Order: sequence, then C-alpha cells, then structure tokens
Amino acid sequence: MNKAIFPGTFDPPTNGHLNIIQRASKLFEEIDVVVAVNKNKSCLFSEEERVSLLKELVKDFPNVSVHSSSSLIVDYAKKTGSNILIRGIRNTVDFSYEFDLSLMNHNLNSEVETLFIPTDQKYLVLKSSSIKELAAFGGDISSMVPETVRLALEKKFAK
Repeated sequence: MNKAIFPGTFDPPTNGHLNIIQRASKLFEEIDVVVAVNKNKSCLFSEEERVSLLKELVKDFPNVSVHSSSSLIVDYAKKTGSNILIRGIRNTVDFSYEFDLSLMNHNLNSEVETLFIPTDQKYLVLKSSSIKELAAFGGDISSMVPETVRLALEKKFAK
C-alpha cells in the first residue's frame, strides 16, 4: 500500500501545512496526518483541538485521515504499516533540522524513509510560533491560516 505519514505538532495548522497535505494527497494512496503529542512541549491548542481543526481542514480529501500519537513516529509508522514520513521544509534551516531528524529516524527503524516536500514559495514565512505571536497581538493572520484556525486563534486570545 502506498501510505505516508505527515507528522507534526500543528499548533496551529497553517496554510503551509495544508499545502503539503494537498500535494502529498496526490502522490500517495493514503496520508495519515499525525498530531505529535509531547508532554514536554507546551502547546496553545490541546491535542483534541489540534486533531479537530485538522479533521475539519482535510474533510474534502478522501484519502487523508488525522490521528494523534505520543510515541516515537517510527514506532507509530511500524504499528500502522507505513514506512514513509513526509516532512515539509521552508528553507535551509528547516532542511538541516529535518535531515538530522530523518537520519535518527532511519537509524531507529531502517525501513522508514523520509520524503521532503518544499513548501510553495508563498508559504515560506509561515511558522506556527510566529503566527501565534502575531495573533496574540491582534495582527492579521488571515493569509497565513485557514479561516477555521483564524477563528480558533481569535477565540484563544480573547480570553
């Protein structure tokens, strides 16, 4: 089966993430978007909120599903029968980090391969942490995130 995993924190999901999902959905029979849950990482959105946002965003992609996992992604891949990890990269800094991570993952499970998909040029500056900071100050993030996410961020910061 031609199945790939697109793991990430997705806090929050961005238009860049959605672009990678859309493009990958044309390359693979099945895409499993996996919300990474790391108890040592502080997220604005809960695991359930991130999964819910992503499910809403991918509802029109019949070959894309959304799950969450707190295990190593290579263990999740083995459990679900996938051996391809998709990683989006925006620049050489992303590539350097993701390349090192891919080597570590391959060392942990030599059957897992990482496929890098460079983001579309218009999403080069989209970074979840920057979007959250901009939203916290009431900045216009409408071109950076889907409308559902924009509204969720506004609600978070209205509190």
